[in-house]
Amino acid sequence: MATINLQVSVLEPDAAVRSFIIEAGEPFVHEIRMGQFVRIVDLEGNQSADTLFYNARDYSDRYSAQDTIREQGNAYLTTGTRLISTEGNVLLTIVADTCGRHDTLGGACAQESNMVRYAIEKRYMHACRQSFVKGIQYWKQGLEKRDITSNINFFMNVPITQEGGLKFADGVSDAGKYVELRAEMDVLMVISNCPQLNNPCNAYNPTPLQVLIWEGDVP
Repeated sequence: MATINLQVSVLEPDAAVRSFIIEAGEPFVHEIRMGQFVRIVDLEGNQSADTLFYNARDYSDRYSAQDTIREQGNAYLTTGTRLISTEGNVLLTIVADTCGRHDTLGGACAQESNMVRYAIEKRYMHACRQSFVKGIQYWKQGLEKRDITSNINFFMNVPITQEGGLKFADGVSDAGKYVELRAEMDVLMVISNCPQLNNPCNAYNPTPLQVLIWEGDVP
């Protein structure tokens, strides 16, 4: 059974220096400075926050699902997980988590995977890879489509079967659940607020997310 480490944050929303709402199906790009805390909030429950992390000073050094899983010995992410980069650096640490576990194996939905998993006519439905492309085009600071690699699916439930396969299941999150991370270096965060309508990752009803940021000197 996967380790679950629930932890409530001591940070108060009113003390956050920045607050953003990400509408359903939209991308979000923001740089998080070393020592800052960032919280992603599942406002209405069962929403998937597909997220990419990069070393803000070298985009070729980015989040690695393989290295993160190997270093922690757990296929799921929760409080205490260190997010490891392709160069072996610690990008961020999960310091609080009221959901319990997060997926880093299922990847991001795409037009191609929608056709394979569901139906050919699903090709034209919006997907997270398109949101990532939209986000990095908005950023205009050196990222390209080929830089979209391993992502985390915060709040998404992707159980591993006894045969070693993956399946998409009903979410384990609820309204107001959150995950909070401390940046161990300057990082770029790219979020796709998942628009998926074909599986239960967001209860077939994409809803908004909130992002809160605190300075590192808060108690």
